[in-house]
Amino acid sequence: MKVGFIGLGHMGAGMAANLLKAGHEVSVYNRTPGKTAPLAELGAHVATTIAEACQGEAVMTMLANDEAVESVAYGEAGLLASLRPGGLHVSSSTIGIALAERLTASHASASQHFVAAPVFGRPDAAAAGQLFVAAAGAEAALAIAAPLLAAIGKQTFVMSEQPSRSNLVKLSGNFLIASVIESLGEALALVGKGGVDKQLYLDLLTSTLFGAPVYKTYGKLIVEENFEPAGFAASLGYKDIRLALAAGDELKVPLPLASLLRDRFLALLANGGENLDWSAIGHLAAKDSGQG
Repeated sequence: MKVGFIGLGHMGAGMAANLLKAGHEVSVYNRTPGKTAPLAELGAHVATTIAEACQGEAVMTMLANDEAVESVAYGEAGLLASLRPGGLHVSSSTIGIALAERLTASHASASQHFVAAPVFGRPDAAAAGQLFVAAAGAEAALAIAAPLLAAIGKQTFVMSEQPSRSNLVKLSGNFLIASVIESLGEALALVGKGGVDKQLYLDLLTSTLFGAPVYKTYGKLIVEENFEPAGFAASLGYKDIRLALAAGDELKVPLPLASLLRDRFLALLANGGENLDWSAIGHLAAKDSGQG
């Protein structure tokens, strides 16, 4: 398939590379042109404009936030203006429900297909094609998107015909991950100050009741205080928790733990942690208890 890919950050670069490896004809665009060079070496065409990246059957976007997606989609000579009728936009960005609904309506008005397909997994999973994809959209749109999603992910879960519902799933999932990070950090701070070896404690947890990858991955980062370089920046974690709270407001669902997490991220950012991995909130409890 001839496909454009817009957004070559930590996640997008690996996703675009896997589209190339799967045999798709890929045009890549990034606001910072230097990030396109490794993909050009793999055979990608480097687009110099958003419009140029939208000349195929489909375009995928993997961007940092609502503002970036809006600028790419709605800007002059942006995605909506450039994608042909019948073309497909697959949005893998973690965005708010309101924007997802707006994109759905805008693409429909332009006679274009739209699939929301946010992903679960860190950059290493993106590079290995091992992401889990939460996809939603009309049946016809999902059928077009299927080979693209198969190239970037280990498994695709179709959540709904309404694209915004997959964005809600993604926000709720990131809320759960942040909850694990915070609770792990507090537990590790408690046993650490009590004289227990944190690595031994983590080995016990992840070998028995808490063997899920999320505990292994983030527990290791917290124990080792390995927060740089960021696989997923704290500023993005803060953004996602705010979006989850906004969804709760709209649906009238109280999220008291999400409110706490918002404040934890805000405390981290206020103390210069913008570029740290979001798992750094797991170290706040230790700092609060005087452990450094």
